[in-house]
Amino acid sequence: MADNPMTYTQNRDRNNLLLIRELLRELPANCIDFMRAIEPTTTTLTRLAYLRDLKLFFKYLTSEVPLFADLKPTDITDADLNRVTGAHIALYSDYLTLYVRSDDLVETNADISRMRKLATLRSYFKFLFKNNRVDSNVAQLIDLPKLHEKPILRLEIDEIVRMLDQVESGDALTDRQKKYHELTKTRDLAMISLFLGTGIRVSECVGIDIDDIDFSQNSFLVTRKGGAQVILYFPEEVAGALKAYMALRKTIDAAPGHEQAFFLSMQKKRMNVRSVENLVKKYALLAAPLKKRISPHKLRSTFGTNLYHETGDIYLVADVLGHSDVNTTRRHYAAMSDDRRRMAARYVKLREEGDETPSPLPPPEQE
Repeated sequence: MADNPMTYTQNRDRNNLLLIRELLRELPANCIDFMRAIEPTTTTLTRLAYLRDLKLFFKYLTSEVPLFADLKPTDITDADLNRVTGAHIALYSDYLTLYVRSDDLVETNADISRMRKLATLRSYFKFLFKNNRVDSNVAQLIDLPKLHEKPILRLEIDEIVRMLDQVESGDALTDRQKKYHELTKTRDLAMISLFLGTGIRVSECVGIDIDDIDFSQNSFLVTRKGGAQVILYFPEEVAGALKAYMALRKTIDAAPGHEQAFFLSMQKKRMNVRSVENLVKKYALLAAPLKKRISPHKLRSTFGTNLYHETGDIYLVADVLGHSDVNTTRRHYAAMSDDRRRMAARYVKLREEGDETPSPLPPPEQE
């Protein structure tokens, strides 16, 4: 065993860097310079997403635009990109709604995915334009798709209770699921309690190590999306679930390389994001069968909404959730709830009790 094993975040960044280098070998040489330019302000995950978006753009350019049909992505130069027009970008935006992948599967993108891919293109051309490598940022000329506000999907209080009850009892699980449930229920209860009690991201959850948890302070260390480490606190109910799992966890001999991981899979390895998503979905469907898309992120939304309703402090919610911009928090959590809308209706009276006729309107104000 290595003297200083890598943390989950270090290992994830290492793997992302390997994927970034692999993608750069398939793209124009200026993409290397673009990556170097944005490296100080982005995570490896963000840069990897940028490169995947750019790979799709160059696939479109070389396969759908006759002007570039004789080129491979690696052949494309700054001079070639100077021939890209706003019309090409507009057609690319349409292309993103439906295209065929390299494995012959048809891919579609919702507005939010199209917006992200076009935003990547804007950043790329902005870099080229800023460094005098193209004459203009043609991607800036294309409007991004308009996103429509959607209500926050979250669990209600009674659904939270049912979900936690199902994690503990497993009564509604299939016979096959019940066999595994006996082995995992202590872990599952600790994990779901942690989501609901602290609002952490799924990536933060799987990255927790044994030494990150301090029961003397009911706190734990998490690594945020940008790489910053912060200490969060959990309530007593969550502490009880975590202590029960910690006692069990210390009896498990983890697989090599996973000795420090707190949440372990049945294979005694650190749990991955997909496994946790499936775990949450399984229990959520039992507790709220009509809500088909409950995920760890929706448990995060449940926590954020409940915390805002209890405190009314949007800055506290932003800080605990790790939002760098409080406007993000305000947009998602500070909208009026149905209860408050109903309250507004109770306060507004059109007539006084027993009044048969409406009150006269006041005269218009003079400007």
